[in-house]
Amino acid sequence: MDSKKRQLLALIEGWVSIISNILLFILKYWAGVSSGSVAIIADAWHTLSDSISSIVIIVGAKIAAKPPDDEHPFGHGRAELIASVMVGVLLSMVAFDIFLESFQKIREQQTTHYGVFAIVVTIISIVVKEISAQYAFWAGRKTKNQSLTADGWHHRSDAISSAVILLGIFFQDYFWWIDGALGIMISLLIAFAVYKILEEAIDSLIGKSPDNEMISKITKLSNKVAECDIFVHHIHIHTYGLHGELTFHIKLPAHFSLEKVFEITSKITRKIREELQLEATILTEPIEKK
Repeated sequence: MDSKKRQLLALIEGWVSIISNILLFILKYWAGVSSGSVAIIADAWHTLSDSISSIVIIVGAKIAAKPPDDEHPFGHGRAELIASVMVGVLLSMVAFDIFLESFQKIREQQTTHYGVFAIVVTIISIVVKEISAQYAFWAGRKTKNQSLTADGWHHRSDAISSAVILLGIFFQDYFWWIDGALGIMISLLIAFAVYKILEEAIDSLIGKSPDNEMISKITKLSNKVAECDIFVHHIHIHTYGLHGELTFHIKLPAHFSLEKVFEITSKITRKIREELQLEATILTEPIEKK
C-alpha cells in the first residue's frame, strides 16, 4: 500500500473518531448530570480524551507521509512510532485516573442511582466505541501503522469502561463494591495494553535484532541467488515506518573479480527489495584460506 492510501486511511480513522467522540461526550455528560453519576461524567471525559489521541494520529500520519529530504534521508516514517508513544502515555494517564477513582469509590462506599437514559447512552457508547476499535485495528493491520492500532486500544478501553458502568448499573444494588472493583481490574487491563503499545513502539525506535524467521528468509534468499553458501552474518534492520534498511555481511571466494562481486550483490539486493520490501546494503568479505 502506497503512502497516500496509508495517509488517507489514517485521516479517515482520525476524523471519524474525533466526531464520534465529541458526540458521545455530549451524550454521556448529559446522562451523567441527569443521573448524578460521577462515573458516567468521568467516562464522558475519558471519551473526549480519545479525540486528543486521534489528533495525534492525524498529525503523525501527515508527518510520516512526507518524502525523504536532506535532513531525513530515510523519510519520516518514525513519526508514527512517536505518535504511538504519545497515545500510550495518554492511555496510561487514563488508567491511573480510573484506578484512583475506583479505589476512592470502594473506600467511601459510594453508590449511584441510574435512570433509563443513562442505561441507553451507556449501551450506545459500548457499541460505537467497539465499532471504532475494530475499524482502527483493521486500518492498523492494513497500513501497518502502529499508531492506528494504539488508537484502537484507546477505543477498546473506553468501550470496556462503559461496560463496567453498565455492570455497575445492574449489580450495584446487590454488591455495592462491584463498580469500584471492576474499575480497578479494567485500569490494570488498560495498563497492560499500554505496556504492549509502548514496548512495540519503543523497540522499533531504539532498534532491535531481527527475529529468527527474518534471518532465515534473508539467508535462504541470498544463498539461492548466489547459488552457493555465502555465509550471511551481521544482519541488522532499521525500520522507518514502512521503509526498512537492511545491512549484512557475506563471504565470497577471494579470487572473484570486482565485477563478479558486484553482480552477485546487485542480484541479492534486487531480490530482497522485491520479496522482503527492504533496501539492502551488503558488505563482502573474502573466504579465508585454510
